[in-house]
Amino acid sequence: MAANLERFSKDLERLIREGLMLELAMIRDIIGEAAFLKQVKADIEKRAKEPGADFDKEATLKANVELPDFKVAYEAWYSEALALIGQLLPERLENFKSFYEKPRARKSVQYGNYVMQDYLQNLTVRLGGDPVVEPKAALPQFRQQLAIVQAAKKRFESSLFEIRQLVQAELFDHEIESARELLKSKFVRAAGMVAGVVLEKHLRQVCEDHKLKASKKNPGIADLSELLKSNSVISVPQWRQIGFLADVRNLCGHAKSAEPTPEQVGDLIDGVQKVLKTVA
Repeated sequence: MAANLERFSKDLERLIREGLMLELAMIRDIIGEAAFLKQVKADIEKRAKEPGADFDKEATLKANVELPDFKVAYEAWYSEALALIGQLLPERLENFKSFYEKPRARKSVQYGNYVMQDYLQNLTVRLGGDPVVEPKAALPQFRQQLAIVQAAKKRFESSLFEIRQLVQAELFDHEIESARELLKSKFVRAAGMVAGVVLEKHLRQVCEDHKLKASKKNPGIADLSELLKSNSVISVPQWRQIGFLADVRNLCGHAKSAEPTPEQVGDLIDGVQKVLKTVA
């Protein structure tokens, strides 16, 4: 799951970068290479005069001139973007497609219904020899598509925290069930250790969520619990309960100490499960 999240993020970033390059390539095709180069140079010179400007003018010019062939690169970009929009922003999928596909009910081509398929075919509508609708009418359509991809990126980032929380919650639930199975099979110490690891991981995540940093390099349950209490994330009764759970966990982790009882470890597992649901 984590690998999929990282892949989505990287794919979206790449699609946005490629989309911005395609937008420039489209403008170049529409206004002509000479006019485009003149415009790019003027923009670079304007940026260079801005306060605090610090960039390589030659490299910037090169990046803006070495653009892809729009009509070759767009189809691949559209296909990949279509798949990602379908997964991450499905409610915008039809809208995204509408800027590409020719409307079935279209009786005449006008500026407002000129789409990317028309542009790829270099369609120009003339009346009395004069152009009424030209390929440049597709630029706003492509910009809308790019905006939808950018919106998918923002949606993805805003929901990423929630996705991670859900994934982690599922993982912890699975580990708690594993601890219960170990206890049922009379592996008492092992069950307590598994439950203790879940508790420590959860408290560490809660601290990170609240942007709290422990002074120790490798804080334990007691350190994390104290940090949460001192920052009013948990109450004193919750802190005491976590302290009890930490004591049982330590009992399980030290072979030379008294043998933990199944009842104690059962209380540890139940207590950790409660902390997972109440401390966030």
